[in-house]
Amino acid sequence: MFKEFLKELNGRRVEGEMLKTAVVSLLTSAIFLIGIYFLSLKNISEFIPKYGLDLFFISLSYALIILVVRQIRAYKEFACMSGMMIGMTLGMISSFLIGFYVASINGMFFGGFFGIAVGFLFGIWNGKCCGIMGIMEGMMAAFMGGLMGAMTAFMLINDHLKIAFILVFIISAIIMVGLNYMVYKETKEREREIKEGYFSVIVLTFVLMAITTWFIVFGPRGGIFA
Repeated sequence: MFKEFLKELNGRRVEGEMLKTAVVSLLTSAIFLIGIYFLSLKNISEFIPKYGLDLFFISLSYALIILVVRQIRAYKEFACMSGMMIGMTLGMISSFLIGFYVASINGMFFGGFFGIAVGFLFGIWNGKCCGIMGIMEGMMAAFMGGLMGAMTAFMLINDHLKIAFILVFIISAIIMVGLNYMVYKETKEREREIKEGYFSVIVLTFVLMAITTWFIVFGPRGGIFA
């Protein structure tokens, strides 16, 4: 069954659009960051050493999340258990990843609650595919994931934090591939209900990157980062 899923990455179903979705999201992030750097941020002392790695992994994280969102949005409704898993996984992974990377710059408090806000967005938005239970799963997972991600970054601040950047992303990506596969299994006998272009991917990526970049560069800092 998993081999069939891999074949669909080059097929005509929504799974065949996921890799392109990730590329479009990453290109949007790259264009935004390069543009804003030369327009404004190049005057900030040591901008790239301070923020470059965080912004790179944040860009990867949003691309990873948005490609899953595109797959889920192709179908209006899911069974209760599947919808709860969708809400929980997206709420948890999005809040953990963003909370982790933002907290490494802004501190645990601000990073944690920024991650929760992002997790709420994706957890509720996608968890609603099965009603209130999916929404609640998304909210609870976002609440826990944001604080856990920020706490992990804070605890590793003097202990191989940059290596943890890579490992955290890889583990999260594996979990999200599992969610991709689950959605494929649930929908492989169904016809796609919603078909959309890549404009929403570009807009969502641009808005999220703009807010996150502003927050980590100019936003408040707490604890030892203040």
